[in-house]
Amino acid sequence: MESEVDDPPVDIARCHGDDSRMSNTAISTAASAESRRALFDEYMPRVMQCRLEDLVLETPVQEMPALSERLGMRVLVKREDLQPVFSFKLRGAYAKLQSLSDAERQRGVICASAGNHAQGVALAARHLGIDAVVVMPNITPEIKINAVRKLGATVVIQGDDFDDSSGHAQRMAEQQDRVFIHPYDDPQVITGQATIALELFRQNHAPIDYLFVCIGGGGLAAGMALVSKYLHPGIKVIGVEAEESASMKAAFEAGKPVTLPEIGHFAEGVAVKRTGDLTYRICAQLLDEIITVDNDELCAAIQDVYEDTRAIAEPAGVLAIAGLKKFFTERPGCEGNAAAVLSGANVNFARLRHIAERAAVGEEQEALLGVTIPEQPGSFLSFCETVGMRGITEFNYRIADRAEAHIFVGIALKKGLTEKHEIIAELREHGFEVTDLSSNDMARLHIRHMVGGRADVDNERILRFEFPERPGALLRFLRGMKSDWNISLFHYRNYGSEYGRVLLGIQVPSEDDDRFAEFLRSTGYSYKAEDDNPAFNMFVGPR
Repeated sequence: MESEVDDPPVDIARCHGDDSRMSNTAISTAASAESRRALFDEYMPRVMQCRLEDLVLETPVQEMPALSERLGMRVLVKREDLQPVFSFKLRGAYAKLQSLSDAERQRGVICASAGNHAQGVALAARHLGIDAVVVMPNITPEIKINAVRKLGATVVIQGDDFDDSSGHAQRMAEQQDRVFIHPYDDPQVITGQATIALELFRQNHAPIDYLFVCIGGGGLAAGMALVSKYLHPGIKVIGVEAEESASMKAAFEAGKPVTLPEIGHFAEGVAVKRTGDLTYRICAQLLDEIITVDNDELCAAIQDVYEDTRAIAEPAGVLAIAGLKKFFTERPGCEGNAAAVLSGANVNFARLRHIAERAAVGEEQEALLGVTIPEQPGSFLSFCETVGMRGITEFNYRIADRAEAHIFVGIALKKGLTEKHEIIAELREHGFEVTDLSSNDMARLHIRHMVGGRADVDNERILRFEFPERPGALLRFLRGMKSDWNISLFHYRNYGSEYGRVLLGIQVPSEDDDRFAEFLRSTGYSYKAEDDNPAFNMFVGPR
């Protein structure tokens, strides 16, 4: 097949040189023309013949004026959050179910998902009159379970995470002779996701120089890269992954798909331990680069989307936009048109409080500082005068020592990191000891909500856990503890996601080290030792 369109993009070579500030994976462009041509020959006829319009919406392309002005680029966003299931996943699911034979449709389908793919399969199955079963992990929020049931699918709750649920779904598929619908590693699913790029280029008349696409398992990135590189060979296609679940980046570094030992769940829609074999093969040849973003950058991107579009996106849904921001912020001088996919909006309302808190740090609009001042008359006034007329977002203090006092303070920033460094320098010039806690997870998730008392506790171990949000999770943890280990501290907040964050203090004597280590392994919960965390030691730890 010959390329149908070859609009040369602007000169963007200067935006792709070596940049020591970028700690991300630059992808080799050495893939042969023959191997790319084989991919185009395999997939493009399917994409051009794919018809989804009787169920799938042609979503609009919208400019983000405020973000465009800040970055000096024209930023466009493809609004896949406006699909009937609020996610692009409907496209791949419907394309796959359309491709089934009459005999396969009679057998029924089954899939595993914690949300978006599940709703896509359920709606597509209902539309085509196919019986559907969806296996969901027991950490799935009730709102998503109910959404799938309302679409007519049978829901089976099984497994602690997606991998457990997927294994169970595949066993059920064999036992019940159902067709298993993979969420990303399937040619028809990839074909369905590719239709987003066809719409994007048809809707936008000016050439798109950069395309940013989120990556979980890789189905969306593979599909859009195929169409983009076929129609516009000069376009730069950049994949964006969550820093704590970057399975495609790991695959590129290893030269093949690998299984990550553990992943984070903040952006649960892309929390995939192992990228697909098919998606890896395509992405390795067609993506120009992969970048990763952290949770604060995701929260900041959610805020950007809201301010420009009034849409409320889920963390995984703004991955591409967060990556776009990071790319152009760290590589000034780029110009032209950039597009990103807003891929989903299935966010629990309860999570918005946590997202708003972290967005200020991600946008460099807030500094969190731990400041030590003398415990004497006038020192508090001196501190406030040094801070001056700057906006205070949070202030926590309680007397803890006769000689010194520790203040946890949030300060609004107008000039980002530059202003934060100025504030810290001014405070130190006035004799105050300052610890920057802006990037300290314990400080942001726990300490800011529990400042108020310090204690001397013998043999105390401090750990941060991620507990699955399901009945019995805490009870299971407590039952595994030795009876004479005392819980000395416990702080938990529900952030509306599949996992709750727990800060835990346990008194364990040194002679129980081996047993305690075995207990931690046996819980199966992700944890991190925090005994030396400065936020804890300043505000909650021993005097």
